[in-house]
Amino acid sequence: MPDPTPRVALVTGAARGIGAATAVRLAQDGFAVAVLDLDESTAKETVDAIATHRGTAIAVGADVADESAVAAAVTRVVDELGAPTVLVNNAGITRDNLLFKMSPLDWDSVMGVHLRGSFLMTRAVQKHMVDAGWGRIVNLSSTSALGNRGQANYATAKAGIQGFTKTLAIELGRFGITANCIAPGFIASDMTKATAERIGVPWEQYVQDRAAAIPVQRAGEVDDIANAVSFFVDERAGFVSGQVLYVAGGPRA
Repeated sequence: MPDPTPRVALVTGAARGIGAATAVRLAQDGFAVAVLDLDESTAKETVDAIATHRGTAIAVGADVADESAVAAAVTRVVDELGAPTVLVNNAGITRDNLLFKMSPLDWDSVMGVHLRGSFLMTRAVQKHMVDAGWGRIVNLSSTSALGNRGQANYATAKAGIQGFTKTLAIELGRFGITANCIAPGFIASDMTKATAERIGVPWEQYVQDRAAAIPVQRAGEVDDIANAVSFFVDERAGFVSGQVLYVAGGPRA
């Protein structure tokens, strides 16, 4: 008999973009989903989208770089949905600039959300996975991890995420937990729209220019990433761990 209680997934940065698409996809896959973002009110739209399809979800507000906020958020998820055994570390920010113009605050802010945030969230959730003898961790990196002009902070953080993922796979595999990483290329999203605005290029032109450099000749969509997450958290993906999957329309785009 199948377990009538759905497994619980926690997705950070899930108010919009990749995080929202991932939360919706996991709900469609049968998970109860904790939709976490900095501002709880912004996460409610994703929760409503899940509810429209009769899924189960709650909105949770927390700064992933704040240790006490993370602990409180995970406790709330456990109390309201159950112990999370799937974690998607998606929360991220950009503070792009050339190195000589980049402030220490720009550096620290990006490191705080991407690296400290992923560390704190994973540390808080992994004990529930260990207790269950099953877990899935998916971390979001980027093709920028390979180096990108004007993104010394972001590129460094995203490269660090890959090393973090591989270490988790080594440490947690014995407990039935896998850890994998997705590195998106150019994805049409609010974050990339902000980049276009910052450099003064009209959005449609920016997408067209970026797509022309991608082997499959199109921009990525948030659902492309959500589909990859769905694969990694599937029960049948239990022998896949410590991997970095570039979802970029080519080797690097």
